[in-house]
Amino acid sequence: MRSTSRSGAPAIEAFNLTKIYGSGNTEVVAMKDVSLTVARGEVVALLGPSGAGKSTLLTAIGLINPPTAGRIAIGGQPVMEADRALVDLRAFRRRHLGFVFQKANLIPFLTAAENVRVAMEINDLPARTARHRATELLGYLGVADRAHHLPNALSGGQQQRVAVARALANEPSLILADEPTAALDGHRGRQVMELFRQVAHERGAGVVVVTHDHRALDVFDRIYEMEDGQLRPSHSGTGASQAQSRSARRAFPSESNRLD
Repeated sequence: MRSTSRSGAPAIEAFNLTKIYGSGNTEVVAMKDVSLTVARGEVVALLGPSGAGKSTLLTAIGLINPPTAGRIAIGGQPVMEADRALVDLRAFRRRHLGFVFQKANLIPFLTAAENVRVAMEINDLPARTARHRATELLGYLGVADRAHHLPNALSGGQQQRVAVARALANEPSLILADEPTAALDGHRGRQVMELFRQVAHERGAGVVVVTHDHRALDVFDRIYEMEDGQLRPSHSGTGASQAQSRSARRAFPSESNRLD
């Protein structure tokens, strides 16, 4: 796997992030003094009610919506100083970040394999290399037999697997997922969460998942809660001892990760 970070550097380091909209009487503090570090190979959950600031944090560290104050480094490389970009954000996102959303958002007239390849082709990866990597990723995620099917011939779970393959296409340091199980039932939703754990531990990416789904929190290495724009470790204790054990062994049952 190609390394996109400096040796030993965390996938993401965010320091004292604040996001303010408006000013004066209309000022809204959407995020206040948030710091977060996620190691490569770690999968982290962000919980919290609607309007708590989860999406604000996710879009800030995803280099989509810059913070008003604070610093961000990805893979050891400084990328944001408050709202000042230190890199070409569009190019950096394409090469070093992967995104998965509530819906798979696959291009409807492209096959599963083509949807994965296009993420590499916009980075000028040679066509032969892109085809090989797309085949490898679809096989890794258990949907190789659907490679030549259009999205409307795939189940919801299969579409999300293709979306995860697309997010992995450029071997990112960091994968950000926003409510990726919202459109899935409990069984398939848990399988997607286990898939993120597998991707983090086996592929070496840092993974941050925004979720309202409390049924699969035991798959995460760490759990945070956001409320009123502030971040704190979860005090629920869900999966805490299990997370330490998982981090040590980095092993997963293959059959439980099949998604119909």
